[in-house]
Amino acid sequence: MSERTNRSTTSRREFLARSAGVAAATALAGLAAPPVHAAGSDEIRVALIGCGGRGTGAAANALSVKPGPIKLVAMADVFPNRLQSSLDGLKSQFPNLVDVPEDRRFIGFDAYRKAMDCLKAGDIAIFATPPAFRWVHFGYAIEKGLHVFMEKPVTVDGPTTRRLFQLADEADKKNLKVGVGLMSRHSRALQELADRIRDGQIGDVVLLRGYRMHGPVGFFSSLPKPPDISELMFQVQRFHSFLWASGGCYSDFYIHIIDHCGWMKGAWPVKAQGIGGRHYRRSPDGPEYVDQNFDSYSVEYQFADGTTFIMDGRCMTGCTDRYSSYAQGTKGLAIISAHGDCGAPSRIYKGPAPERSKLLWESKIKPGEENPYQNEWNDLVDAIRNNKPYNEAKRGAEASLVTSLGRMAAHTGQLVAYDEILQSDHEFAPGLDKLTADSPAPLLPDAKGKYPIPQPGITRKREY
Repeated sequence: MSERTNRSTTSRREFLARSAGVAAATALAGLAAPPVHAAGSDEIRVALIGCGGRGTGAAANALSVKPGPIKLVAMADVFPNRLQSSLDGLKSQFPNLVDVPEDRRFIGFDAYRKAMDCLKAGDIAIFATPPAFRWVHFGYAIEKGLHVFMEKPVTVDGPTTRRLFQLADEADKKNLKVGVGLMSRHSRALQELADRIRDGQIGDVVLLRGYRMHGPVGFFSSLPKPPDISELMFQVQRFHSFLWASGGCYSDFYIHIIDHCGWMKGAWPVKAQGIGGRHYRRSPDGPEYVDQNFDSYSVEYQFADGTTFIMDGRCMTGCTDRYSSYAQGTKGLAIISAHGDCGAPSRIYKGPAPERSKLLWESKIKPGEENPYQNEWNDLVDAIRNNKPYNEAKRGAEASLVTSLGRMAAHTGQLVAYDEILQSDHEFAPGLDKLTADSPAPLLPDAKGKYPIPQPGITRKREY
């Protein structure tokens, strides 16, 4: 191992040790503080900031929590039609739990403040906007004394990750509960599998593999901006296409598998190298896509003990689909997710192959706990009502950074260390706390309407 890698590994360990010490101290302090909501007694009010599909789903999970009254009272987005569609769907599903009159529906880049101003200390703010805005919204929630549920990823680069670590500590000091939408951690099947791996049932973990390969989804690709929308609003609307807004498809699509593979190993990788490319970047009608994504990635992460984790991703039509994850040990094989980000059943086999005759364990989930999206909300609200230590922000930031680490390795063509990206000064979109509808977009196109794309081996210190 090189001297540079040794320095990176050592400083990373020191950083995580310091973070663990702070987390332990603040968790103990939180135990002494009185709960904001007495167990099961008073109403928790919720504000939804970011009313797309994932935000609407998170709000539905919040309103489905039992016991105790929960009500949605404010909503915010930059697109009026998105807010209205979300409101209509939630009202039809939860007619008695949605109370969002016109004066509590807010549009614009400052709408998050207005929505959170409708809450009282101890209520919950949901953040489901593009990830670039997490640190902005989280900071205001802490100022207001609000508990938070934020969707993943929570950062897209090194500078915003450092900022999230600081904000996570501030939330701890105020005894605020923070959930992060990495729902694999709340899959009861994966929780039991993680315990069994810790107990040595597959031996020492020596290889992890993750696959998310399917056709284009979400806003993975974008054609040139139409004339009826501003550059800024176009990029916010199609956030998967732009690295500043979402970390691109690599960060937004692959973070779940990267997170739960690190969980099964019980560590984060210390470095990564990767490849990828823009192989098919024209639409069926001919125009070239202008987004910043590669359509295929293969990243090799390495842990401090030499264990390898390979993450393969692809967004191409007509190719074989594969969407699952595995942990190989010296004694056996674990299927972590059988399908999707955390699809049950998880299984353990004796030896290296998933042969039915060598099946040693298969997960069984208690009725009512099958849905990890609902579990994460049940766990968050339980922590709020019963004043249990609960702050997933640090871990969410670490998972986001490790995901960005793999993306940066593929985009630059370099071997990138964890500390290298953590200490990077390349903030993709500075000043988002001051953004208005009239602001220029953080990324500007050239005269042909194209945006800078990663060029491995040419642009080596930053991704574009």
